[in-house]
Amino acid sequence: MHLKLFVLSASSVMLWLAPAALDKTAAIHKALQGVSLTAAIACAVTAGNIARKQAEQNEIEEIKTRAITADVVDEIATSAYISQQQRQQEAELILASPGDDVEATREALEAIYSQSLQDDTSTSEHPDYPIYLEICKSREAGKSTTWIVENVLKMGGRKFSEGKVKLQTLLNKFDGEREK
Repeated sequence: MHLKLFVLSASSVMLWLAPAALDKTAAIHKALQGVSLTAAIACAVTAGNIARKQAEQNEIEEIKTRAITADVVDEIATSAYISQQQRQQEAELILASPGDDVEATREALEAIYSQSLQDDTSTSEHPDYPIYLEICKSREAGKSTTWIVENVLKMGGRKFSEGKVKLQTLLNKFDGEREK
């Protein structure tokens, strides 16, 4: 589209200047000058029409882009509103739940809290402490981390990465307790 516009504009200028290069004594000079000027005006008008169409297309594309942007912003706002409403409804359900549920939740939280306190007070009574001792023996014997995860923790294959995490957790927990 731009190429066509540039060619037509250049052609109109060349056709406008072309009669000046012709021999003025020729009998058809006036006719050639008229044809050339008419063609130059036609090229200029066509180039102007193309430029106008191009400007309209650019304006339409800009409007489309703004509409898409506004739609995305609206979609995000709607999603945020729905999410907020869902959280508010969940909170209202929790607050409006009968006293039995609140009591059961409180008791569960107390049990979890008291268990974590017991875990902190005596590490030798912890259910994972014998496993930790076996890990220490294996490490002293020079066994690799892979061997410990597969043979002591019994977490080979697909559970190997979980086993490495568990091994590190046990070491961090009980090594930290030993230092205290």
